[in-house]
Amino acid sequence: MSEVYVVGHRNPDTDSICSAIAYANLKNKMTRTEDYKPYRAGQLNEETHFVLESCGIPAPPLLQDLRAQVSDLQIRRTQSVKSAISIKKAWKMMNEIGVVTLPVVKNKKLEGIITITDIAMSYMDIYDNDLLELSETTYKQIAETLDGKIVCGSEKRPTVSGKVLTAVATPEAMEESIEAGDIVIVGNRYEAQLCAIEMGAGCIVICDKSPVSITISKLAQDNGCTVISSPHDAFTVSRLIFQSIPIGHMMRKDRLITFRLDDYVDDIRKVMAEKRHRDFPVLDSRGNYVGMISRRSLLGAQRKKVIMVDHNEAKQAVPGIEASEIVEIIDHHRLGSIETIAPVFFRNQPVGCTSTIIYGLYKSSGIEIEPVIAKLMCSAIISDTLLFRSPTCTDEDRTAAEELAEIAELQLDEYANEMFFAGSNISEKSAEELFTGDYKKFSIGDTTFGVGQVCCMDGDELAQVKEKIFEYMKEQYKAFGVDMLFFMLTDMMKPCTELLYVGDGAGALAENALGASANDGSVMLPGVVSRKKQVVPKLMMEITQ
Repeated sequence: MSEVYVVGHRNPDTDSICSAIAYANLKNKMTRTEDYKPYRAGQLNEETHFVLESCGIPAPPLLQDLRAQVSDLQIRRTQSVKSAISIKKAWKMMNEIGVVTLPVVKNKKLEGIITITDIAMSYMDIYDNDLLELSETTYKQIAETLDGKIVCGSEKRPTVSGKVLTAVATPEAMEESIEAGDIVIVGNRYEAQLCAIEMGAGCIVICDKSPVSITISKLAQDNGCTVISSPHDAFTVSRLIFQSIPIGHMMRKDRLITFRLDDYVDDIRKVMAEKRHRDFPVLDSRGNYVGMISRRSLLGAQRKKVIMVDHNEAKQAVPGIEASEIVEIIDHHRLGSIETIAPVFFRNQPVGCTSTIIYGLYKSSGIEIEPVIAKLMCSAIISDTLLFRSPTCTDEDRTAAEELAEIAELQLDEYANEMFFAGSNISEKSAEELFTGDYKKFSIGDTTFGVGQVCCMDGDELAQVKEKIFEYMKEQYKAFGVDMLFFMLTDMMKPCTELLYVGDGAGALAENALGASANDGSVMLPGVVSRKKQVVPKLMMEITQ
């Protein structure tokens, strides 16, 4: 089954994580045609860590890019070979399985590659008749290549140790050319066979299935000479014998171009365009050989299928979202700018939490909710609505949370306090961690602004971190690529928010939009706790005017 990524927005909060897990669970129960898996688009905050640990569920894997990867391609699982096999065997295998490249592998690691071109070039370039010795070819490989058999031989001399000669001369002339260890190709001439053995030949190859006399066999055995009998004539043996060379002698093993399963198709396409190889080996994360791909493989690159939960804007999505195939969107925010390849299932409702929508989908599908999934969705609603204190909270959110709490056997008030206190430990965090932990970027016309937020049960703790966050904003706001930067210090117990601001016109915008006095980089906002409903819409409305 193909994989579908279910993922929330960058800088994930409890709702985006819990909704991804719960919706992936629902989709897997509704269909058996695809594998729905939850992911996260950033680091988890303390509150979400607490929720997942209390539910006994591991954090979803981090998804950093949605562009197609090598693992999404059709990888040809070309059988690997050992470096010791002969040229002839490699050539035969290539023709049988219809490939032009064979990977040479030892202990799962890629040692090199051999191509049809390499074989053809090496065969055409054979001029040294001592090449069998240089390549450490064995007599067993020679016998296999010549479709013959070893009549007699010595285990003390398994590999070739001389040059190749054909016994076409007289015995007298042969005596001048044969050296110890040479391979001599002979016919059924007893004198030539005897001469070769007496001169110390390492091997004689007897052609045309000629019988080997008892005398020759014994003499060969006594002199440590291997005797090979081949059904082929002398010309064919002379032509075939160099095909017994091990491919390890001629394979490419330096500066190999390989790709990893997690490499992005966009990146490898450039390499393939520059290097005109037919095939490229693919390795896994451990460097083990997996298979082969070619330029043609890129034609079948499949876009990753994605379900966006708790967001619908490209700038809040995982990088590479434009290269993916969005199949569904489940959200409760304002509509942003997102384009899809084809019509999608888009569920957007004005409620306080995405998990409220997903709870409704469970009910309408008639699928029973497990207690752990109920606890996840209830946690998300508690977090997003601040236990029904947020102005974004609706009756539908409250009803969903109460029914989910009953399934999960939770005491809402007690559990909510545990959650909030788990997420309130902010004084030990760095300014960067605090600011980017829950930060979102918005655009309206030509104006862009970012709004971060931290919620806490302790007003004194908020006061402790205010100065370091404000200094961080002044130092870094240009690096965020926005015109104005805002940060909400939200006290959930009062409730109220102190809004910090940096950037040209930010103070005036905050004053006019929110109806409060700006003073020394901050605006006090009694009763304000929601970025989504009480702050961002008003800023946008003021910008448009």
